[in-house]
Amino acid sequence: MLAGRMMDYPLTITHFLERARTYHARSAIVTQNPDRTSSRATYADLHRRASKLAHALTRLGVRAGDRVATLCWNHARHLELYLGVPAMGAVVHTLNLRLHPSDLGYIASHAEDRVLVVDRSLLPLYRKFAAQARCVQRVIVIGDDGPVEGDGLDYEALLAPEPDHFDFPRLDERAAAMLCYTSGTTGNPKGVLYSHRSIVLHTLVSCMHDALGFRDSDVVLSVVPMFHAMAWGLPYSAVATGARIVLPGPHLDPASLLDLMARERVTFAAGVPTIWLGILALLDEHPKRWDLSSMRAMVIGGSAAPPALIDGFLARHGLVVTHAWGMTETNPLGTIAHLRHGLDLDAAAELDTRASQGYAVPFIDQRHVGADDQPLPWDGRSMGELEVRGPWVASSYFGDEGEDRFTKDGWFKTGDVVTIDGDGYMRITDRAKDVIKSGGEWISSVALENALMSHPAVLEAAVFAARHPVWGERPLAAVVLRPGQAASKDELRAHLEPRFARFWLPDEVLFVERIPRTSTGKFLKSQLRDEYADLLTKQPPG
Repeated sequence: MLAGRMMDYPLTITHFLERARTYHARSAIVTQNPDRTSSRATYADLHRRASKLAHALTRLGVRAGDRVATLCWNHARHLELYLGVPAMGAVVHTLNLRLHPSDLGYIASHAEDRVLVVDRSLLPLYRKFAAQARCVQRVIVIGDDGPVEGDGLDYEALLAPEPDHFDFPRLDERAAAMLCYTSGTTGNPKGVLYSHRSIVLHTLVSCMHDALGFRDSDVVLSVVPMFHAMAWGLPYSAVATGARIVLPGPHLDPASLLDLMARERVTFAAGVPTIWLGILALLDEHPKRWDLSSMRAMVIGGSAAPPALIDGFLARHGLVVTHAWGMTETNPLGTIAHLRHGLDLDAAAELDTRASQGYAVPFIDQRHVGADDQPLPWDGRSMGELEVRGPWVASSYFGDEGEDRFTKDGWFKTGDVVTIDGDGYMRITDRAKDVIKSGGEWISSVALENALMSHPAVLEAAVFAARHPVWGERPLAAVVLRPGQAASKDELRAHLEPRFARFWLPDEVLFVERIPRTSTGKFLKSQLRDEYADLLTKQPPG
């Protein structure tokens, strides 16, 4: 029997914008400015200014489907663009300000951006790639650190004369809403085009209790940049539920973030492991300085977080860290490491589960496959490449590039090498390009890194492959020590020996001041490989 007909109601971002005004008009949006003062607005202001923005862009000739690029930090005006541009039918395209100017020029040109909205403090960066981005017809400048004087259209002056109400059109839910590009560590960056429907479905699942669990009483700090993978969907999830939003601006150092968390009584924060490593180190140094008793959850994603980090927050500061996994191509939430009811775990197993990347959220399917592309058993031991599918997972890249990343039966090849246990918890053992193959055997760089970072003297560690005349590849470790701490190579190898087979142990430990990172804060192992690739062939260890 067929069900009765249901109302044809499009799933669009416009609903979130209208809901914000109707039910959550007084909810606050707090921005930390470059001068460290705070600006405050409400969701009613958000709707009013998004309407003005839509009028202004329409007057400038922006039409449905046109790309409006942003080169901005996390602040309230960037949030206006997140809502106002898609609601009018155009596409907001977030440019990653940490990329090289040549990459930014390529991305803006490839996306055919018509309008660019840029923070005044980031104008010097824009000028470095402006010649490449000839498609940009209008530049609108947000005066984040001072008045706009002849550098482009003034954002505030542009919005000022416009009406407070815009008749937002009824949109097709499959129309494009946002465009994000991968960081392009191999080859050119690739674009992922999100539809209204995919963003709405992602938002609804993200707000579930078993995902991020937002509610209107939350105070949400988006440490993850709004120019990175749609800020993990946090702005839309917060607006959908009426949660108060705190935006850090350009100040992402540990002290500034801790000050902001304590001052605004933040309940939820999310960012990459490198951010939390710095925060934990500062909390350990000054355990009584910040009152974080309001914090109910901190989500870590972007790359695998060491168990020592998760345990350190909980054991020493009573703060719960939840691991999550996703990619630009997954909109981005894919899995989350909540402890499911009914699991019978001792303390060690509980930490191991919290440190996993978790199990798939609703409507995401996961599997891992071997070299023959056949699915592997969920036994917690078999390593293979993770593949996912779902209603907000990309089925192609913008411009139909990278076809080899998508299977004929509808799965996306993530490039992550993982195991999946019998309860469905997924653990990343490596990126496919980072896994070390020594004498025909795989060595997980992530497992070695996590173990090294459990040593009390180690702040950060990156393990990578170097060429070897006999074994093909051998692991090397780049280590950053904590300030005032000391450890020898032999001591660190001895720390690893009880946990790993002998052939897994790094042939060399390199003590460095800092580990190079990608634009999203992940360890840039390709640079380490390039720098030290021949170390063992030139100077084999004794």
